[in-house]
Amino acid sequence: MKQKKKMSLAMQIFIALILAIVVGLLMQSHAEFAESYIKPFGTIFLNLVKFIVVPIVLFSIMCGIISMQDIKKVGAIGLKTVVYYMCTTAFAITFGLIGGNLFKGMFPVVATTDLTYEAAESVSFMDTIVNIFPSNFIAPMSESNMLQVIVMSVLFGFAIILIGPEKNPRLIQGCNDLNDMFMKCMEMILRLSPIGVFCLLCPVIAVNGPMIIGSLAMVLLAAYVCYIIHAVVVYSLAVKTMGGMSPIAFFKGMLPAMMFAFSSASSVGTLPINMECVENMGASKEVTSFVLPLGATINMDGTAIYQGVCAIFIASCYGINLTLPQMLTIILTATLASIGTAGVPGSGMVMLAMVLTSVGLPVDGIALVAGVDRIFDMGRTTVNITGDASCCMVVTNLEKKKALRKKSA
Repeated sequence: MKQKKKMSLAMQIFIALILAIVVGLLMQSHAEFAESYIKPFGTIFLNLVKFIVVPIVLFSIMCGIISMQDIKKVGAIGLKTVVYYMCTTAFAITFGLIGGNLFKGMFPVVATTDLTYEAAESVSFMDTIVNIFPSNFIAPMSESNMLQVIVMSVLFGFAIILIGPEKNPRLIQGCNDLNDMFMKCMEMILRLSPIGVFCLLCPVIAVNGPMIIGSLAMVLLAAYVCYIIHAVVVYSLAVKTMGGMSPIAFFKGMLPAMMFAFSSASSVGTLPINMECVENMGASKEVTSFVLPLGATINMDGTAIYQGVCAIFIASCYGINLTLPQMLTIILTATLASIGTAGVPGSGMVMLAMVLTSVGLPVDGIALVAGVDRIFDMGRTTVNITGDASCCMVVTNLEKKKALRKKSA
């Protein structure tokens, strides 16, 4: 008997995405119903994904480090990753500022009187460094503080390497078994992603439908044009030149993760499906397990673009023209802030407050874009996770070349 061909996850998510948009538009007059009765199922799904992320990050990084069996190799991969992330973020904020300036004449002029926005307290650079290191064994996991979880897993991984594999085969086997168990658990949860995508996106469309067509349409368009240009130009060039891969194959392989990120607007939540996508494209497990969790926490290209566009829009609403030195300050601040606000919910808004403060723009201006922040967030999350994946392919290829050079030497 001929076996029925199973529909791919990417196709299932795509259908759910289209259905969510259609149903969301039809339910605009019943947005309250969508918020009260459809959204909770999306939240349940997102909670399940977030629940599995911490053990996956902890054990996949540990197992990745143990498999490398060399602390120097971990350092080399870490350095390449951080340099790549910093460079792409600088490119992203530059694109955002250029795009914002090109669209500036089309931006609506919104009244800035009676605006209030309570900015979350920004953390100083030294405090950010201190907060990377955990002071408690349980807290990083219970609070889902990804940077601290990464530090924990690196320390545990190094400790196991230093004890020596011959002394602790049971410990290594146990870590690998636990990693396999959490990965299997993740697979089970990801099967629900089409339902999750529908339940997360449908209420957003129902609530924001009229707003998108409203006064901020040009600002959203400017941001999305910059998102697409950055992804197509920067990531295509990176995976082609340094990753040794066809950009078309890369974006095709990334489709499930990109659609999931777009509907969930959560970089950390997209981590499990992103891991699956890059491993299917040939990224090595040891690189994936280290680069992606780090990227989900510190790499924010989409957020950097959003800040560039919004800074120009807010400045134009206040009748302020940003000078070149101010724009350079925005580039520097946004690049550093992408690491500084790691793991903060609604981190885009926190970073935007830091960027506006750095060039003397009123933080109250954030209230102008706060209403449609979720629509900005969907696009910026998609760019963020695609950047993480491109780094994975680049680092994998560079490590392969390095290994080949060592063999031939």
